[in-house]
Amino acid sequence: MDGYRTIEAPARDEFIERRSRFIGHIAPVATDEEAVAFVNAIREQHREATHNVYAYVLRQDQLTRFSDDGEPQGTAGKPVLEVVLREGLVDVAVVVTRYFGGILLGAGGLVRAYAQGAKTAIDAARVLNMQPAALVELDMGYDFYGKATYILPQYEVQVTDSRFEEGVRLQLLCKTSRLTALTHQLRELSSGTVAPVILDERFAHFPEGGPA
Repeated sequence: MDGYRTIEAPARDEFIERRSRFIGHIAPVATDEEAVAFVNAIREQHREATHNVYAYVLRQDQLTRFSDDGEPQGTAGKPVLEVVLREGLVDVAVVVTRYFGGILLGAGGLVRAYAQGAKTAIDAARVLNMQPAALVELDMGYDFYGKATYILPQYEVQVTDSRFEEGVRLQLLCKTSRLTALTHQLRELSSGTVAPVILDERFAHFPEGGPA
């Protein structure tokens, strides 16, 4: 499984270009139905707008769609889509709303404005770097817990739960690509008594820039 980039939550921002108001909206979506519902919601919200141009990219069936919504062909929807693809985002829908300000932008101006609308929306959102991960459980004695707290940060794990009773039980998310090395080191340092037990496999957000 490969990782992917998406966004955490809906976001929006806007700007004025030669009296036209452009509003960039973005939302996380997982299916064609969710994307269409988001587009329709923005259209309903901005019924008085001149155009509601959209594009979306889904991991499901590697689906991409876009619409110029009445702007000259190739000047609106495609530039929005190209920005989303260039940013490497999937499972997102973007709508760029335009309220015409009375001054024509020309084909080149429209391409730039709609691309800027998409980038503006993306910049307003929190981008998530989703990686294949395992939710694992670790059981250990208090004598080993100190060593574990030293080891675990080296593997960028995210502790999701911790219980301190007769022993210590930790639940944590670990990148799938790091799990074998982590398991090996824990077994080695604990003489085989501590090893991760996999509870679930999923995608999880890990900040970019750390070891793979």
